[in-house]
Amino acid sequence: MNTLPMPGSHDGWRILRSDAGRLWATRERPFDRAAEMAGACRTVDADDLGQLKAEIMRQERIASALVSGSNNAAEA
Repeated sequence: MNTLPMPGSHDGWRILRSDAGRLWATRERPFDRAAEMAGACRTVDADDLGQLKAEIMRQERIASALVSGSNNAAEA
C-alpha cells in the first residue's frame, strides 16, 4: 500500500491506496474501548475519496456521540 496524499484530509487519519486501487483510511490513534464497542472502526475502506471521507466522518460521529451522551448523563 502507498500513502495517498489527500488535500484537506481528515486530521488524525492516514489515507492509503492498495495495490488493487482500493482506498483505505486508518486512524492514527485508536478509539477508546467504548467507541469501539459502539461500532467505531479504526480502519475503513471505500471506492473513492468522497466515500472514504464520508466513512471517516461516520466513524468520528459514532465516537463523538458517546462523548456527547456521557456529558449529558453527567449533567443530569
